[in-house]
Order: sequence, then structure tokens, then C-alpha cells
Amino acid sequence: MGKPHHNLEVWKRSLDFVTKIYKVTTKFPNEEKFGLVSQMRRAAVSIPSNIAEGAARNSKKEFINFLHIAQGSAAELETQILISRNLNFVSQHQTDPLLTELEEISKMIIGLQKSLRKSK
Repeated sequence: MGKPHHNLEVWKRSLDFVTKIYKVTTKFPNEEKFGLVSQMRRAAVSIPSNIAEGAARNSKKEFINFLHIAQGSAAELETQILISRNLNFVSQHQTDPLLTELEEISKMIIGLQKSLRKSK
């Protein structure tokens, strides 16, 4: 039996995005290991995790709720990326592609929510 979230492009993209966040945060100062690094990684992991959990639920309403949580995590992560840039932990050159991809993932989550609402 296949996992329903494995077929979702937004889950695949957000899963790959987690790796990018982990890689970029390895270069942060050591004193941020339990601060911003930890928060960014948790927020990034939360996106595909909530998509997967929602897809495994028994109702579209529950799935939509988990997509709302994933969307919130994306907004949280965007803020943390901007804070990291403001603190010069990462450059604009590094953050611009991350922010663009995160925005695309966010739009995909919104699109999936709309699709689920229409098919109720």
C-alpha cells in the first residue's frame, strides 16, 4: 500500500527544501545551534511532516487543517530566513533562492487546500 503523500509534488519539494535549510544552517555561528538553527530546522521539517500527517488522515477537513499548520510553518521559516540575513549569518545571494522556493511551496500548499475544498 502506497503512502498518499508520496504522490504529492508539494510534499516532495518541501522534503527537498528541508535538506537545503539544514545545509545553509551548518554555517551559522555555534552559539546559534540551540537558537535560530534549531528553530529554522524544526519549522522546515514541520512543512512536509504536516503535509504527510494530513494526507494520512481520514477526512479532507483534517487534511486541510494540517495544510494550514504547514502553511504557518512556512511563514515562520520565511521570517527566520529574513532574520538570519539581517544578522549576516547568510547573504542575500543565499537567501533569495530559498525565499523564492519557499514561496512556491507555500503557493502549492494553498493550491492543494483549494483543490481539497472544491472536491468536498
